[in-house]
Amino acid sequence: MSFEIKEKPQLVERALLVAIGLPGDLRSERIALLTELVDLVSNLGIGIVGTELEYTRELHAKFLCGQGKAEEIRQMAADADADCLIFDNMISPSQQREWERLTGITVLDREEVILDIFAKRARTKEATLQVELARMQYALPRMTGMWKHLDRQRGKSGGSTSRGEGEKQIEIDRRIAHERIEVIRQELKAVRKQRSTQRKERERQNIPTAAIVGYTNAGKSSLLNLLSGSEVLAQNILFATLDTTSRKVELPDGQPLIMTDTVGFIRNLPHRLIEAFKSTLEEARLADFLIQVVDASDCDALEHYNTTCEVLDELGAGDNPMVVVWNKTDLIPEEERELRIEELSSVIDGPCILMSVKENIGATELYDSCVTMLANRVDTASYRIPLSESRIIAIMHRDGKILSTEYDGNDAIVEAILPKEFSSRIDRFRI
Repeated sequence: MSFEIKEKPQLVERALLVAIGLPGDLRSERIALLTELVDLVSNLGIGIVGTELEYTRELHAKFLCGQGKAEEIRQMAADADADCLIFDNMISPSQQREWERLTGITVLDREEVILDIFAKRARTKEATLQVELARMQYALPRMTGMWKHLDRQRGKSGGSTSRGEGEKQIEIDRRIAHERIEVIRQELKAVRKQRSTQRKERERQNIPTAAIVGYTNAGKSSLLNLLSGSEVLAQNILFATLDTTSRKVELPDGQPLIMTDTVGFIRNLPHRLIEAFKSTLEEARLADFLIQVVDASDCDALEHYNTTCEVLDELGAGDNPMVVVWNKTDLIPEEERELRIEELSSVIDGPCILMSVKENIGATELYDSCVTMLANRVDTASYRIPLSESRIIAIMHRDGKILSTEYDGNDAIVEAILPKEFSSRIDRFRI
């Protein structure tokens, strides 16, 4: 449809990346964000001809920066033979049009790049619908002026009060866009209802849950694979996972635990994407506890940790109990490892686990930490169960872990770790 975001990787090949900062901005942080944008753009298959960090005393309405600075950036793009200008900043629809008018090339911002990556990664119906909704909402205010060429071709005949063809076409496209957005929302409601039904079934079984959260490419899917023995898609690319994937694991004390992988976060994650993926990310809010995975080898590890916490706060999951996994410790030079981990862990209020998912280091410690997080849910005791009540022993096997079984006449002496809710119902058999 005419108002949809065009597929930029097929239209552009050479991009100049630009970040515009204010005097109070930390230079190191702006550079880190610009470096991150390089990774994002590279994931779209667009070549990068250069990066530029510029400062302005204040943000201007027309170009973010002043006219003179804008001219300098235009010349840089021309000299580099760039056919695309990509801003690390979020730019408004009017600023995007002004930059395209000034440079004569395609202009994108960080949000559109992330939206394009999400569109490439979406696999399931829910993820595809969520991404389409976010892209439609992004494109809607950018439709103004897309059809003005029709007015120029038509001329000014028809009187000053008549509407041009371009204006009519914009209104048609807006109506179609609003209708499509409503259709997507209704389809998402149906998908979310199904997810809610699945969640209620888990709640009925009283199985605890843990949501694996963290910055994109920190190793969340790889961790789920290691702990559950499954083969969830795990790639060394940004936003490899857009869909929640749940796997059931057994903890050392016999408790079952459902672990759910979630979409990765990133600094300046577009708010409309958080809104679009709220139902998916709701798994984090409703989980008994969170496992936040952080790439400890990344120089911005603490920034990534803080970004994840900020998004969790926005989702209403900020107060959930959390275990922090410092992953990829094998990538830190051995002589720096101890000091690095000590520095990272000193600012975390809660349990921290050192891991290398790739080298299968730290899994036992994480399992033990999960047991501790759920300690108030289980009870270890011995029971004398009449053999005529064998159904109780069957439930013990299903919902808990039987440590030993002996027989005394017509009774079974069973030592078991059981969910407290269940153990309280068979308290009469407790020894």
